[in-house]
Amino acid sequence: MIWGLRVLFGVSVLLLGAECRIHGGKTLIFHRAQQDESRGQVLPRSRRDTHSFPGVSKPSHGPPFTFCRLPLTPAEHEVLDDNTHEVVLVLSTLSAPVHSSHEGGSSRLYRSTDYGKSFHDISRSINHTFIKEEFGVSVGPGISVILTADTPVLNNPGGIIFTSTDAGATFKFIQLPFHLAQPITYHFSNPDYLVALSIDSGLWLSLDFGAKWAKVHDGVYSFSWGAGINLFFSCSRVDAVEAEERGDLILKRTKDLGKTFTIIHEDIYSFGYIGAFLFFSVMEDSRSPRVMYFSSDQGDTFSQALLPSASTEQFYSILDGDEDMLFLHVDNPGDTFFGTMYTSDDRGILFSKSLERHLFDGQRKSDFTNITSLRGVYLTNKLDMDGRIRSVISFNRGGSWRLLNKPENVKCGDNVRSCNLHIHGEHSRINRIVPMLALSEPTAVGLVIAHGTVGDSLSSSQHPDVFVSSDGGYNWRGTLRGPHHYSILDSGGLIVAVEAHPEGQVKTIKFSTDEGRCWKLYNFTEQPFFFADLASEPGTNAMTVSVWGFRPEEDGQPMWVAVTIDFQSLITRECNDNDYEAWLAHSTEGGDSERNGCVLGLKETYRRLKKQSVCRNGRSFEVKKQQSPCLCTRGDFLCDYGYYRHVNTSECVRQPNAANKTLEVCLNGEEDELLTAGYRKVPSDRCEGGFKPQLTEQTVRTCGTKPSPSPPAKSTSSVTHFDTPREKLVLILVCAGATLIVLTAIVSAVIAVRRVVYRHRAPIYRFSNLQIRDDTADQESGTSSNGTACQQDSDDDLIE
Repeated sequence: MIWGLRVLFGVSVLLLGAECRIHGGKTLIFHRAQQDESRGQVLPRSRRDTHSFPGVSKPSHGPPFTFCRLPLTPAEHEVLDDNTHEVVLVLSTLSAPVHSSHEGGSSRLYRSTDYGKSFHDISRSINHTFIKEEFGVSVGPGISVILTADTPVLNNPGGIIFTSTDAGATFKFIQLPFHLAQPITYHFSNPDYLVALSIDSGLWLSLDFGAKWAKVHDGVYSFSWGAGINLFFSCSRVDAVEAEERGDLILKRTKDLGKTFTIIHEDIYSFGYIGAFLFFSVMEDSRSPRVMYFSSDQGDTFSQALLPSASTEQFYSILDGDEDMLFLHVDNPGDTFFGTMYTSDDRGILFSKSLERHLFDGQRKSDFTNITSLRGVYLTNKLDMDGRIRSVISFNRGGSWRLLNKPENVKCGDNVRSCNLHIHGEHSRINRIVPMLALSEPTAVGLVIAHGTVGDSLSSSQHPDVFVSSDGGYNWRGTLRGPHHYSILDSGGLIVAVEAHPEGQVKTIKFSTDEGRCWKLYNFTEQPFFFADLASEPGTNAMTVSVWGFRPEEDGQPMWVAVTIDFQSLITRECNDNDYEAWLAHSTEGGDSERNGCVLGLKETYRRLKKQSVCRNGRSFEVKKQQSPCLCTRGDFLCDYGYYRHVNTSECVRQPNAANKTLEVCLNGEEDELLTAGYRKVPSDRCEGGFKPQLTEQTVRTCGTKPSPSPPAKSTSSVTHFDTPREKLVLILVCAGATLIVLTAIVSAVIAVRRVVYRHRAPIYRFSNLQIRDDTADQESGTSSNGTACQQDSDDDLIE
């Protein structure tokens, strides 16, 4: 059974079969009331800031568009009324800080086994203990969950956790030998393997789901699981905060769960792990800029990435990645709020420019979004030379970018120079212009829902509207006026939305069965309440949604409300074969029939629900598709390092600053050879035949290697002299014969090597060796540091 758990606004709620997704909204933290322990006290609601861009005085709507609204029949209304459940949650006490003077209080923990229709108070299972507000709940793979108690640090040997292996039905009390500095981290696939960082910078490991813990290292700054049971962490010989500022951290790895350690690199500033790549930035001295290193084999070998270095005013950010490639942003110097986006090869070494002037605002937030409903599609915003923010989309994993098409039902004014759709991203969400980001799901093929504005650039001078694309972002349609919270149900067969009222109360939910073309409205309650969250079961297979919120009582205390609506009772017919159609992804009208739909070397034809079909996909629905390879063209290749795409053509040409026809890549001071024709296939591209770039001859150059030491002097007694003419003639013949043999061997070897290289037609590298060192003794080190949360790009240098 699928399940999830979240802490909603200070209230701990456990949902069995439903995951609460926080889509924007205001986080309201409640504290225990002194005068009445049966209610919580709500903090004043702050006003949303819709004037976050300079020069904006009053929001207004953008270009008008028409949308379809169908009336709800009395029969449909009656069915929904019979299958709508309202639950009132009156909380007696809520989480209080550890230094609180209140005694006898506790967190309230509620559990639901029917997707939010009803809840049961299970606070007794955790002994009515206060649960941490910051990272009190950790959900792992399977049906495991960990609750962290809010215990004082002083006069306590360690913290307290409650573990559950049955989705919260029962909990086990565990006393920790340390105090947590951040949430406990699960292993990717084995929930019994846990890693934690203590407040004194100790790295702790448990192999039995928290029952027993062992310290594996001191002075740890951050950590991350790798493939298998590889565990990476950065540490320092001195104080970690100062070490991080100087770039003096050491990156280590353990392959045997803390028994032995290996140093991967010293003088690192930060590190992370994503997809199949380990990456870290290195500062060789305090005055030098940082450079990036990547490894695709768990740190056994690594090489410096061919990227611009980053000074103390700049940063690197891994935007996204998988086993094939990475998207990386390199910030521009100064407070420019933009940088350059690069895409990597499958080894994480050769990077090519993907997008210049990529937006990264002052709060170090990017609008970069992976559209998961269609392969290869990414969406982001860039800051143009005129200071305007414009949205661009890529359908081939960053190979090329273009502006979004104007929505089909929107007409732009005569004064607009270029009319395109621009999507609001994280930059707009943190400035409270939109309540949530673009939404897509792998099971809802081609479906994208997003807030946007239509014109020549992204604007906050007008209220954003909701737009929907059914083909992965090629074409768009205006669907709802004004900001909304939205969710995808039934694998895309049903969309629900609740209008975002910053100061008002809600009582109406909108739903569509044709991918947002027409909407019906349903009043789910007679008493409106302040909206807090729209929750649905993960995976989009369910047809049940819960609307969370609260009503203020006469005494000023909040009364929490959860209204659950089951649309399965309304849409009763199961879909059959006649309800589906074959849809060729990435296809365009009037295109070459042979190439139409070819993206990343494949044509993909999906079995997809027809828009006019009103039926249930059901929980057993699976995405079905047929793939066929396409012939390779230049579009299936990126320009290799040292080459660029010529203007208005698809040809890759050598950069003007290339010194000669030989392209050398010197990595880590070793001799390296790169054979290339200027092209490299886009990672994950599956084209076959067609265009085949020919490798050109390259020579080998030794880069930065140390000269060989002079041979030691020999004693005069061991020197052989050739004084007679016959002896000299013999010496000359022997030397000439030896020289001829050596030259013949060299020529044969070169020909053989070139044949092998040309047969494989791939760049040849020589990687640096891993610095091997046994650091078992470091387990006894007494150094410590301030620990922080470790994510794949968690610190200032590798931010999300």
